[in-house]
Amino acid sequence: MSVTPRINYFSYLLDGANWAGVDSSIPQRLLEHVAYTLITLVISAAIALPIGLLIGHTNRGALLAINIGNAGRALPTFGLLSLMVTLVGTGTLPVLVALVVLAVPPILSATYAGIRSVDPSAVNAAIGMGMRPSQVLFKAEVPMALPLIFGGLRSALLQVCATATVAAYVGFGGLGRFLIDGLSTNDYAQVFAGAVLVAVLAIALDFLSAAVQRAAVSPGVRARSARAGSGAGRRPGTSRTSQPAPTADASS
Repeated sequence: MSVTPRINYFSYLLDGANWAGVDSSIPQRLLEHVAYTLITLVISAAIALPIGLLIGHTNRGALLAINIGNAGRALPTFGLLSLMVTLVGTGTLPVLVALVVLAVPPILSATYAGIRSVDPSAVNAAIGMGMRPSQVLFKAEVPMALPLIFGGLRSALLQVCATATVAAYVGFGGLGRFLIDGLSTNDYAQVFAGAVLVAVLAIALDFLSAAVQRAAVSPGVRARSARAGSGAGRRPGTSRTSQPAPTADASS
């Protein structure tokens, strides 16, 4: 009767040699993974935020823009990455395209929903003070919509952090390298280390982004958002739009 050897799943994480090296060390892979995540988030925000602000402020083209974005969400990231590699070859471009397509929809939807949820009385007061449309948007609507906008950014950040492991599929680094290399050599302690590190990094980034949100959003807006979330912050009929945001999870 053969006995299956027990695997010490923490052996790779607890091995000091895996933390001290320069190439392929855990700190190096962590930095690479964070770089992929942040670069993707910056590109996605540069695309989605202006569109979300525009369609939220004007309420024009919202259905088309958000449905196109959500069509990208329906695409499997690994399948899109494989398609891009087939079309343009390996490199940074396929990875960034696949991750940006994943990150744009939550940012776009949350930005639109945030702008449309601003109290009409605040907008009317800004207009009554003689503010131009751009001033109304950036001085009245955006500050009050920040909780929802940050919600979209945080959702995109977590999704990209968890999915950036696909970069290893086309020969790049990041924490996905531990998963790919571990599976190819049946080193399950390395696979376990990669999975744990991705989860811990995602949690750490979420706590960090929550701290940034708390610093950026004024206490009054935070309190108002909390009351609105509990159903006490808005009277019936005060919304600027008679229909809900195009996606139910826009503020996730």
